[in-house]
Order: sequence, then structure tokens, then C-alpha cells
Amino acid sequence: MHFTLLVISMSAAIAFRFAWKSRSADWNTRWQWALGAFLFSPLLLITSAIAILCMGPRGRMVHTWDGWGSYGIAIAFLTIGMILLVQLAIQVQRSLQKIHQLPEEIILSTPARLLEHSTPYIAQIGFWNPELVISEGLLDTLDESHLQVALTHEKAHRHYRDTFWFFWLGGLRRLTAWLPNTEALWQELIFLRELRADRWAAQQTDGLLLAEALLSIVSASQVESEPWMAALGDAIPQSRLNERIDALLDESEPVSDRSFTVWIWLSIVLLPLLMIPFHF
Repeated sequence: MHFTLLVISMSAAIAFRFAWKSRSADWNTRWQWALGAFLFSPLLLITSAIAILCMGPRGRMVHTWDGWGSYGIAIAFLTIGMILLVQLAIQVQRSLQKIHQLPEEIILSTPARLLEHSTPYIAQIGFWNPELVISEGLLDTLDESHLQVALTHEKAHRHYRDTFWFFWLGGLRRLTAWLPNTEALWQELIFLRELRADRWAAQQTDGLLLAEALLSIVSASQVESEPWMAALGDAIPQSRLNERIDALLDESEPVSDRSFTVWIWLSIVLLPLLMIPFHF
């Protein structure tokens, strides 16, 4: 029984990831599809491991090799997940310790940590209440109007608590890096996250100014961010940069990002837990 659950969960997780393909659709549809595809497989594996752990290695319907073998795999999987999460948390803490050593400045009425570096850089870094980090290179690159829209973009990341949510998504990414399309889905989510922040900022400022600021930052340098960082100039391919620019210049009515569809069908991952009461 345990081994069967393990095989079914593993097969479903791999098959679901293989089935994913990036879609050309509105932002909300792409976000729901990418987020659901990213979460389904690791959550299914986690709930299956928890179910096996709760049922224990013994039972009338469980052979000795089946019970202890599956039980050991479940414990190992969950233990590795916890270790990876702790490692990620330690990295966040170390980053924050370094950031807290940077001088704090008020830039256009916004508190920020000033990084002494010539590369243009602006990002929210941290967990639930991230720190805004701005480099001297950015202040030298952007004038006041473009700097204001860049700050608004970063306020969007704080508004959506992107650093917090992507910390957890980053943990799942590390745990299931071996699954198909993990990196492709991660890059899709990062890109859609930036599109959402762009849209939020464009609703409050000038989308054209933000597009110009984005081009100025990206043309100077692109930086690969960690899960707990949300930077305006995240490293992206030219095609996706063009898509961000086009989206900023698109004046059509934005699609609502409030949808619970993904959470409804993600409830399928809870099915392994329903087997626990029937174990004997």
C-alpha cells in the first residue's frame, strides 16, 4: 500500500510536470497555470510522504519490505526538505546581516540602504518586511522621475510580499530540482512576478517612464537574484524584456489577479492524507 502510494505520487508528479508548457494568454491565466504547475508536484510528494509517515511502517495491508522501505524514503524526503529550508533561511539571515551594515538613506521620501557600487541596482531583500537596497550606480544612472517609478516598482514587490512567498517557492524549487521543467517554471514565475509589479507601478505612475528606467538598468547590468530578492533588473532574456516593455506600453484594462482557481484544483494534493484513517 505504501509503495503503491509512493509510485502513484511520483508518477503523477513527473507526468504533470512533463505536461506543462508556457502559454500565450493574459497575465492571470499564465500565473494560475504556472503557479499550479509549479506547486502541484512538490506538494503531492510532500503530502504523500506525510501520509506514509503518519501511517507508519506496519499494517495488515503492508509487507515488511514495503512498509519500512517506503517509510524510510518518506522520512528521507521530508528531512532533506527541512534541511534545504533551514539552509535557505540561514542564507536570508546572512544577507540581511550584510544589508543592515549598509548606511540608511532617505531617497525621495523612501527609506533605503545605500550600496556603494557602480552597477545600477535596486531590490527588495528579505522576508515579510524586506529592506530596500539601492546602489550608488542607480542614483547616477536615473534622474528623479525615472528613479521615482523604479521605487514604485519595488513598492509593488513589498505590497505583494513577493520576497516572502518566493522564499517558500524557492525552497520547493530546491527540493524538487530533479523534476522536469522546474527551472522553466521558476523562470516563468519570476517573470510573471515582475510583470505584476510593473503593472502595479504603471497604474500609479507613467508606464513609459518605467519602461525607460527598466531599459537603463538592464542595459547597464543584469543580476541573478535569489528567491528572497525582488529586483527591477533581474536577469531576463531579450524576448522577455521586450514583453515587459510591451506590457508597460499597453494601455488596455489590466486583468484582475484575484483568482482562487489554482487553489481549488490544487486541493487534489490532499488526497494522500485521506488514506490515513483507512490504514490498519
